[in-house]
Amino acid sequence: MEYVNLKINGLNVTAPAGSTILEAAHGAGIRIPTLCYLKEINEIGACRMCVVEVKGAKSLVAACVYPVTEGMEVQTNTKKLLDSRRRTLQLLLSNHDKKCLSCVRSGHCELQELCQELGVADENYFAGEMTHYDLDNSAVHMIRDNNKCILCRRCSAVCEKVQTVGVIGPNNRGFATFIGSPFDMGLGDTSCVGCGQCIAACPTGALYEKDNVDDVLEAIADETKHVVVQTAPSVRAALGEEFGYPMGTDVEGKMAAALRRVGFDKVFDTDFGADLTIMEEAHEFIDRVQNGGVLPMMTSCSPGWVKYCEHYYPDQIDHLSSCKSPQQMFGAITKTYYAEKMGIAPEDIVCVSVMPCTAKKFELQRDDQYAAGVPDVDISLTTRELARLIRKVGINFRSLPDEGFDDPLGESTGAGVIFGATGGVMEAALRTAVETLTGKELEKVEFAEVRGTEGIKEATYNVAGMDVKVAVASGLSNARAIMDKIRAGEADYHFVEIMCCPGGCVNGGGQPQVHADVRNFEDVRAIRAKALYDNDAAKSVRKSHENPSIKKLYDEYLGHPGSEKAHHILHTTYVKRTVN
Repeated sequence: MEYVNLKINGLNVTAPAGSTILEAAHGAGIRIPTLCYLKEINEIGACRMCVVEVKGAKSLVAACVYPVTEGMEVQTNTKKLLDSRRRTLQLLLSNHDKKCLSCVRSGHCELQELCQELGVADENYFAGEMTHYDLDNSAVHMIRDNNKCILCRRCSAVCEKVQTVGVIGPNNRGFATFIGSPFDMGLGDTSCVGCGQCIAACPTGALYEKDNVDDVLEAIADETKHVVVQTAPSVRAALGEEFGYPMGTDVEGKMAAALRRVGFDKVFDTDFGADLTIMEEAHEFIDRVQNGGVLPMMTSCSPGWVKYCEHYYPDQIDHLSSCKSPQQMFGAITKTYYAEKMGIAPEDIVCVSVMPCTAKKFELQRDDQYAAGVPDVDISLTTRELARLIRKVGINFRSLPDEGFDDPLGESTGAGVIFGATGGVMEAALRTAVETLTGKELEKVEFAEVRGTEGIKEATYNVAGMDVKVAVASGLSNARAIMDKIRAGEADYHFVEIMCCPGGCVNGGGQPQVHADVRNFEDVRAIRAKALYDNDAAKSVRKSHENPSIKKLYDEYLGHPGSEKAHHILHTTYVKRTVN
């Protein structure tokens, strides 16, 4: 690798050739503020917060896109630059709804933080005309408030480039510019898949999930209701960030303790649903292979991916596994098997899920998700909403002891917990499918080839004399690449795992907000995923088919994987949708 030498604020700095000034400064421990920049996603130099002085340049340059050269001399913090950044912030605030106390992002807002750092107060620096927009609450999962939008375009960039959905973008020109959908449609009227990656990218409170915290508290307060909660695998790897823990800290024990103190009647683990999903999914895969079913079979755990397939590849939905997602399987079992065991009417059970995903809010309203004649899951919270709930009821999270989940729906395996990382569903399924087909115990349960944060991974495994070719994709741009090959008949895969969000659920649209300063220079996906793999490695039981509670469920209630009863309760159907 070639390197160049330059000076930043008088310091001698060496940086890889091709680096930007922003990257070189970061490597030297110098922070240059940004607002619009997201590495490899939105590199447009538009917000002008990152401007620096370069000796010999005729004007200030944007550090996020300006390449370093040998002998360059850069200043990042002169009075001229600080004045320029303050003026930029003042101009942004001149057309910004400054109701920070009621904003969901207060305290986690990048615009607010920069104003505090640079001493820009909440004042009318440039009084004059202001735009006003009605809230767009047409989508099931989120609200769009353009009154807080700063036109950084991070949301539209991630929607177009990372997810290849492109249902939002800049409309009109000049002062009238706003981020919206084509023909000014409501987001709920478009083919948005509900992934929430736009929320994760937004630096302000312009985009946020619909909040169901009060719905949960209302259910808990209703003495006629039995309220249970389930938590997804990746929530335990990210929730701690909301309470000051380092990224990637596994807070499973404190999370369970907090939920119990919130007032839930039972605290369960979606990992149980993940183990159950593997039982059904592995059986379905083996059945398709042995009986000439549609191949490749594709996973159906990610509701954003499922909706994407329905919109953009409706001719390929027969490839989707008919299995419900772990969230929905868990809810279905709660309101059938658990309801019978406890002697509670299904309609008197409120099943709450805590998910890293905003698309789960849409999924629980899908058709064919009513195993007991009532919704399988009633309310879905994001990880962020759970943090707000914990704070709202006055729980000191960091002081809590570690506690476990309630049995039997709290018992799970290492295979269940790795569902939250890209490749995890594939690995969990292989652990069960290989042992089922060979009748032999695996000497090594790790399938390292499908691990990692690469967008597309491929592997071939010889199982019982047959070469099984698998593929794993995360992020819908990578899903599109896989699907185009399948549609064209150019793929010879047997089994494909697709996760809507890049890196899988650990990077879901409902996870804690991550400042661009971190996103641009740390692999958030890998850090959070490590917590799940460490959790898996520490488990005494690491294969779904060895979960004692799963075995008991089949023995007492379902019969066997793929049975008529299991199919009625745990499987679903899909619809062909149009693209708007």
